[in-house]
Amino acid sequence: MREIGAGFGYLLQGQKWVAGHGRWFGIGLLPGLVTFVLYIGALVGLFYGADDLTAWATPFADGWGSPWQGLLRGTLTFLVFALGLFLAVITFTAVTLLVGQPFYESLSEAVDRAEGGEAPESGRSLMRELWISARDSVRVLARVALYGVLLFAAGFLPVVGQTVVPAIGFCVSGFFLTEELTAVALQRRDIDFKERLGLLRSRRSLALGFGVPLTLLFLVPFVAVLLMPGAVAGATLMARDLNGENAADRDRDREQAEGGEGNGDAAGYPVHQQQYQPYPPTQPQPQTYRQPGPYSS
Repeated sequence: MREIGAGFGYLLQGQKWVAGHGRWFGIGLLPGLVTFVLYIGALVGLFYGADDLTAWATPFADGWGSPWQGLLRGTLTFLVFALGLFLAVITFTAVTLLVGQPFYESLSEAVDRAEGGEAPESGRSLMRELWISARDSVRVLARVALYGVLLFAAGFLPVVGQTVVPAIGFCVSGFFLTEELTAVALQRRDIDFKERLGLLRSRRSLALGFGVPLTLLFLVPFVAVLLMPGAVAGATLMARDLNGENAADRDRDREQAEGGEGNGDAAGYPVHQQQYQPYPPTQPQPQTYRQPGPYSS
């Protein structure tokens, strides 16, 4: 539960970061708006065409009586639209990141600089970065499609198909959504697709804590567009954690605090050293010379 809470915390921190940097919030909205319009059109078309699609796919039910024909085709229509919505949530991030690659790269670098003072760069050209992002997105979509087919088939199971299967579907969506978003920062660190999956699997609860709430929020129309800049910022913060950079920063700060950079107090601020002597220096006592008297020996 602690890791799930930490993942959700990164999502909130990312939204807070862009809220405090309005320029980056505005820049991050543009790719999401373009992709959103395209996806709304596709989903509306699927909604109105799902009935015809299921009727075409089930010609054997043409002669069935009521209510069995309506029950079968109604269930299939729901599952087709649910599958389309499921794929839309996953592919929305991939397509938006491809459309807005330069924008989100700059946003991620700005978060890195704000947090660590430096932003790692891969040194690759923009076209090379786009090619790698597209290739990795296809890999993600292939895995999502496989899970989607399995979950679609499991959706026919009584009770389980309407309860457990959707929950698993949201977890799958959340995990791969997190992979897509953290890839913006991790790709700049030359961490390839398999290594990224390994990092996320090693901290699966952290990935789900970030991705599942975001997946649920992305189901609300237009919310995905508004949350996308903060999601990239939060994923960058999370990527720093996955790569061990946050721990390194904490160790460095602790060393500076303890050592004060060689001359400081516990908070790392310089202290002017003064030499104190517990006792005043002993001064030689002046000798008093007297004139010899008559009785001096």
